[in-house]
Amino acid sequence: MSGQPDFEFVSAAACRDARVNNCPQVAVNVPGVVALRDTERPETIVTMTAEQWTTLADAVKAGEFDLSA
Repeated sequence: MSGQPDFEFVSAAACRDARVNNCPQVAVNVPGVVALRDTERPETIVTMTAEQWTTLADAVKAGEFDLSA
């Protein structure tokens, strides 16, 4: 991808098991940018600011996106 930073994506510990074949990955190696992608579609990258990431993480922790509700 032209102009795309060289993101270094990592998976959560639970996704590092070889039996898990679909995981979200996060890259935080580019200052001020958090990048997300899905291992099934690595060409699709979503980026946000560190502040937006914190807001999202806080909302997830608070249960705002609870899919079991």
